[in-house]
Amino acid sequence: MLPQHLHRPWGDTMIKRTTTAVLVTAALLALTACEGTDTSSGTNSKPSQGTNDKADTSTSAATTKTETASLPDMTGKGLQSAQDQAQDAGFYSLTSHDALGRGRMQAFDRNWKVCSQSPKAGEHPTTTKVDFATVKLEEDCPAKDEGAAPEAASGTMPDFKGKAVKVARQGLGASTSITVNDASGQDRMVLMESNWKVCSQEPAAGAKLDGLPVTLTAVKFEESC
Repeated sequence: MLPQHLHRPWGDTMIKRTTTAVLVTAALLALTACEGTDTSSGTNSKPSQGTNDKADTSTSAATTKTETASLPDMTGKGLQSAQDQAQDAGFYSLTSHDALGRGRMQAFDRNWKVCSQSPKAGEHPTTTKVDFATVKLEEDCPAKDEGAAPEAASGTMPDFKGKAVKVARQGLGASTSITVNDASGQDRMVLMESNWKVCSQEPAAGAKLDGLPVTLTAVKFEESC
């Protein structure tokens, strides 16, 4: 008969060995996973933040930097040539207006010439808006630029006598009811309002407007009231 200590069942021994092996394997897997996570965090996270910070700083500096250039004097030049010359100098924000204050559009730039410009010639940021005061080629430049945008009527009737009907309409605003009659008595239709000047108005200048309808009489600019 075998001694009593040799009668230990084989099943118990196998279970203990299997359990030990499983526990060791699990511990190794957990350690490997933790090491992988730490390595990933250490190599990818911090360097990527440093790279983004440098890129953001570079982009910010480029955005805030404003270039300057020398704006030429375009007085007396044709409008199209003046615009081309301004763009060649680095200025691309360009506009123009009617120096006679008639509110005409510069539909064909080659038919207009520059009387003055804002800003004047000199060093300016290239983002500066350049505004040309113009008249048609056959017209004389006025002694003073009359092309400033009309101030909106604020409850009081402005004085529009001698100004273009178009300018009067702009000053009164879209909500005002306006009637325009031919002051010559020929009963002509006032179609191109920038070609007609105001002879009389009702209400009179300085009167309280307060939503009242406005009546204007007008003739063409080459005619007398």
